[in-house]
Amino acid sequence: MIWKYPPNLDAINTIRQGTAVDHLGIQFTAIGDDWLEATMPVDHRTKQPAGILHGGATALLAETIGSVASVLVVDWPQQQPVGIELNISHLRSVSEGVVTGRAQVIRIGRRTHVWDIRVRDEDNRLIAVARLTMAIIS
Repeated sequence: MIWKYPPNLDAINTIRQGTAVDHLGIQFTAIGDDWLEATMPVDHRTKQPAGILHGGATALLAETIGSVASVLVVDWPQQQPVGIELNISHLRSVSEGVVTGRAQVIRIGRRTHVWDIRVRDEDNRLIAVARLTMAIIS
């Protein structure tokens, strides 16, 4: 297990209140030994004018999951993860339902973390892949 502190999904979901994460309806739903998962609805808050999931909302989901995962493996608050690079490839469009993102660790170093984030639709089809690099600052 990579987590410095025992993860608590209720606590993670509480700290999102009043943020962009809350506004877009992102909920943390599952955690494993080296991964963290969250869902986001595809609705009026997350769609583009063409009626499909906005790529920026998908990117926000990906960065949110990876960022929170990094917080769970550092010595918080003495160390703080900050995103320094996010790249994302949008593979399939979604016009309704819920998408689920899972961040899985690629590397945890003293100064950087790298996460692989896969976003899937309700039929488990891959809709986006992302890689997030976090800098760890004191």
